[in-house]
Amino acid sequence: MRCVKGSLAPFRRDLLKWFDRVRRDLPWRLPTGATQTGIDPYHVLVSELMLQQTQVSTVIPYFKRFIERFPTANDLAAADEQDVLRAWQGLGYYSRARNLQRAARKIVEEYGGKLPADAESLRTLPGVGRYTAGAIASIAFEQRVPILDGNVMRVLCRLDRIESNPREPATQEVLWARAEEILPKKRLGDFNSALMELGALICPPRSPQCLLCPVRNQCEAFEGGVQEKIPAAKKSKPSPLLKRWTICIRRGDEWLIEQRPSRGRWAGLWQFVTIEAAKATPNVKTLSGRLPVGIGELKSLGVITHTLTHRRYHFDVYSCLAANAEAVDSERPRRWVALGELSRYPLPRPHLKIAAMLADD
Repeated sequence: MRCVKGSLAPFRRDLLKWFDRVRRDLPWRLPTGATQTGIDPYHVLVSELMLQQTQVSTVIPYFKRFIERFPTANDLAAADEQDVLRAWQGLGYYSRARNLQRAARKIVEEYGGKLPADAESLRTLPGVGRYTAGAIASIAFEQRVPILDGNVMRVLCRLDRIESNPREPATQEVLWARAEEILPKKRLGDFNSALMELGALICPPRSPQCLLCPVRNQCEAFEGGVQEKIPAAKKSKPSPLLKRWTICIRRGDEWLIEQRPSRGRWAGLWQFVTIEAAKATPNVKTLSGRLPVGIGELKSLGVITHTLTHRRYHFDVYSCLAANAEAVDSERPRRWVALGELSRYPLPRPHLKIAAMLADD
């Protein structure tokens, strides 16, 4: 950034002036001009965990429903985990929901239901790392704490023309120090929010809108014409493809669902009976012994694909009738439910799509 230590005032002023003009009206934020005492720290906690690896536009409706269902940390702490997972259904990364509830319980048990104001204490909460603690401490409590998420890293790298990998420990150390150095004495929450907003709206990974940037005159990457090259693009690795057979087993008007294990992907959620695909074509014979109940002939319903950060899924979906009335005993909970009752059970997004396939069949 083309300003020496002690002359950051124009940068701070220009950034905050721009933020006041363009800031998005988000449900966890205070309206422009509102006093800091009006903010609810619990709302900031919920929004920050939801925003981990998820876009703002996706989070907004989930946040509203979640706060309506669990308006305080006490309400969330006392809730059944399945209710929490249902409220989170479709948002993905369900470990965040569990961490959020564990954090709420710790807040109730150790802090009387109120979030601690300092970043060090906030970092003891499940799911709260250095960035999230800084965001909550500065936005909710006006603490002078830096933040460094993907947006802020990108902004700082371009401002200071840092061409090394921002994920490397040495570069991270430099960026954290810089994020702290540029903090103002006042409006700390707004300033940190403005940095994130700048990265989201003006300074995205591709095609930064430099001519609209309020601090372009202080940006070394813009001056050198290398803003498109900073940060250096990560080398993409091919993600593994996991193939599954989903066997939707019907008994009258009910379908058999099962709960996933308590650990691993989609832990604790419910799904239609799903097994690892084999090379052979699925039929009554090849599925013998692999399902919890005997089945009749299979009907192909189609394919569901689902892409996660580090892997891809391919579900071949089939329906069939159960050949006997009850599910066999097993360690995995199973239920016979009508399609209209599925809203009582949190399902992963692919199985929500499968339920829609069954309703249309």
